[in-house]
Amino acid sequence: MLVLDFSQPNFDVNQLTVSNEFEQSIIDFLINWFDDTDFMMVQTSGSTGMPKQIRLTKENMRKSARMTCKYLRLQKGDSALLAMPVTYIAGKLMLIRAIEQGLKIICHEPTSTFNWADFTTEFGPDLKSINFVALTPMQVEKSLDFVSYCDKLIIGGAPLSDKVKQDLFSLSNEVYETYAMTETITHIAFKQVPNQKYPKVNPYFEAFDEVKIKQDERGCLVIETPYDGLIVTTNDLVELIDVRNFNWIGRADNVINSGGIKLFPEQIEDLIKPFIASDYFITSKKDELLGEKLILVIEGEERMIDLTKANLSKYQIPKEIIFIPEFERTESGKIKRNKIEIL
Repeated sequence: MLVLDFSQPNFDVNQLTVSNEFEQSIIDFLINWFDDTDFMMVQTSGSTGMPKQIRLTKENMRKSARMTCKYLRLQKGDSALLAMPVTYIAGKLMLIRAIEQGLKIICHEPTSTFNWADFTTEFGPDLKSINFVALTPMQVEKSLDFVSYCDKLIIGGAPLSDKVKQDLFSLSNEVYETYAMTETITHIAFKQVPNQKYPKVNPYFEAFDEVKIKQDERGCLVIETPYDGLIVTTNDLVELIDVRNFNWIGRADNVINSGGIKLFPEQIEDLIKPFIASDYFITSKKDELLGEKLILVIEGEERMIDLTKANLSKYQIPKEIIFIPEFERTESGKIKRNKIEIL
């Protein structure tokens, strides 16, 4: 594992040696970061549309990094873990946070499963925990023992399942779901996941102090960022609780109009989580009678699915269930819904 100690004043990227492509990508990023240009090109994930390149200034990326460090109360010399590719914004910002706050960051090649024994073997038994870690929901689900050694953990890329939330409740660290977009330079709001140490937490996403939020006429979230006055209008339907807190409902571009009834796929997906073990999503296809027919798409082999005990209204019950052997995903693990053909 490559370790970068930005708490030291004499850090020199040119002194680093690498042993694989992941580590080389980190060096390439750092060389780009420390050069004389004042911006970087960043690629979106492509989970809700075609991937695209956007231009971000380094100063605004620093602002984003500082907001996260402030919210989590990170200190110079704290340890951190980079466990995501630096191809996308999430991995880049972990490095920038380490640079800005003077963190000692361990760079572990991205994988779905992390074992704490690997870290104590590498760094010795004196390593008791890692102060700051960012993971995807899939990594969390497959690495629950490791997660218990993460003092402050942020989780992004997709919503957490109820099962994982139940598993996390036995822990006593700080765990947060994130609301993030590439356009907002990763997250602008956190929602703490309750556990035995923090059983009563804010149930809503809380925007950072530097961010202002409101709704447009569709009920979608509008974000006033601290990035040179940039205002981002999203396609995320939200319930606005107050000037800093909101509840995420779902994507406006995913809303299904079935027989004149508006259905929100994300709400239905949340209701059926306990009854489906594999990955799935709700979508629709054209129907002569209803206009759009509600469809449940499940990854894996065809099998019986019983949703009779799910708290679904008659309109939320899928009219058809389709099985697909394997979903196409982004590097961060998001399902590419728009890339999956429904016949």
